[in-house]
Amino acid sequence: MAVFPALFGLILVSIVTGQTVEITPKQAVRRVGDDLTVLCKVPYPIDSCRMTVGSTPYRLIPSNQDEDVVYSGQGLQFGECGAHIKHIKEEWNGNISCMLPPQSGSIEVTGTMRLVVAKPPANPQLISPPQSNFKEGDIFMAQCVVPNGRPAARITWFLDDDQFLTGVHQPIISSEPGIDLETISQNITKELSADDNGKRLVCRAEHEALDSPKDAARQLVVYYPPKRTESGPITIFGLKIGSEGRLNVTVRSNPPPEAQWTVGDLVITAPQKNEESTITALEPLHLGGGYYNITLVLTAVAKEDVDRTYYLRVTNDLGREEFSLRLSTMDEPAGVELSPGAIAGIIVGVLLVIIVVSLTVYAKATDKWCFEDAESPDNAKSSGESAAAGDVLLQTGNPLPPKIDTESAVGRQRSRLSALSARVRAVLPRGRDRVQATANAEAEPENVAEEKKGVVYAELALAEQSADKPPPPSTEYAEIVYTDQPGQIKEDKE
Repeated sequence: MAVFPALFGLILVSIVTGQTVEITPKQAVRRVGDDLTVLCKVPYPIDSCRMTVGSTPYRLIPSNQDEDVVYSGQGLQFGECGAHIKHIKEEWNGNISCMLPPQSGSIEVTGTMRLVVAKPPANPQLISPPQSNFKEGDIFMAQCVVPNGRPAARITWFLDDDQFLTGVHQPIISSEPGIDLETISQNITKELSADDNGKRLVCRAEHEALDSPKDAARQLVVYYPPKRTESGPITIFGLKIGSEGRLNVTVRSNPPPEAQWTVGDLVITAPQKNEESTITALEPLHLGGGYYNITLVLTAVAKEDVDRTYYLRVTNDLGREEFSLRLSTMDEPAGVELSPGAIAGIIVGVLLVIIVVSLTVYAKATDKWCFEDAESPDNAKSSGESAAAGDVLLQTGNPLPPKIDTESAVGRQRSRLSALSARVRAVLPRGRDRVQATANAEAEPENVAEEKKGVVYAELALAEQSADKPPPPSTEYAEIVYTDQPGQIKEDKE
């Protein structure tokens, strides 16, 4: 019988030891004096709650809330053992453990989390080449080291106020044996350009124990040859004949440039003037950021000054740049500045016009859509009625066009001739109308009759007449004019 209690106890031990403690958080970073709440939980009621913070053990009782470390949670009956640490101390850096014994039995489960008590690092160190200046195109390498932080600091690089991201290497974290402080280092690589001249390279260290970031910086000095700020020939506008004229050119250069002007056969190096003191080359004026204003002063602008070209050569130790300048007495033309939206609207409008024109040409060439020539019987009938509403003058005086050696052309000519013959037969004078036509012809003078020789009056059928509906009282006539051509008829008979 003693076997059963032993077996039951073994099963209970295996169940209890198989349980895991849910602990929140698993790791935390806090400064000295901050607070922290750690909660350990199991899915069954527990008998008590014990915590070890650093090297100090605590038995936490829910009703006791006066100590530096007090109980936190819904209660032991819910399996919760929590600790609210009111003021974290430097010596508590390390593990925090909780022990949760069950209500029955002597086997308890344990959970552990990591508390990192933050310690500020030493000042960052920027390690870079010792030379004071560089040339455009040089490869610049630097390293930032932030030692002895807990945990390791975070490094961010800047050029002036802009974060530097390209060429940043992965950081390396290291620590010395037996010391829980960590040192972080990071390298950067950059190809220098003229835009980097005068900028501050900043290595910035941030840490939980710091109230504000710490910086290490150096200024970059980059030398480069003179550079244009605008391309092509330069025109100086707004000058007046007889008044002082100033020719201003802005260049970028580091080191400072030297300027030499050529006016006709005269060569002037700044700062100098000609013998008559009518032309003065001023010393280049530094505007800041590597920009220089180079000026040539004409005491009085003459007409020949407007007609000539001025040449400027700017040099330094790394190279040179040449400019050509013209003068103009006209005001500078106002530039038209379009927003991106306006430019896009213009492009869309041009595309729409091109599409509409293309579709119109295509429809016209292929007789489609509104250009389709669809003739129906109703349309033909309506057309015939409209044509019959007025006087039709058919002139046959011109010779017939030459025959076309295609069947389709012959067919069309025959069709037209048949239609014309049918209309003539339909409108020949009949009865009363024939008499009226004869009387009118006799009443006209001989000269009028002579002019109307070869004219036949024909009655036009305005519409189809039905048996039930009598014809209209009025009669419309058409003059069919023809000209006798005996010679042509004779040739046709032969």
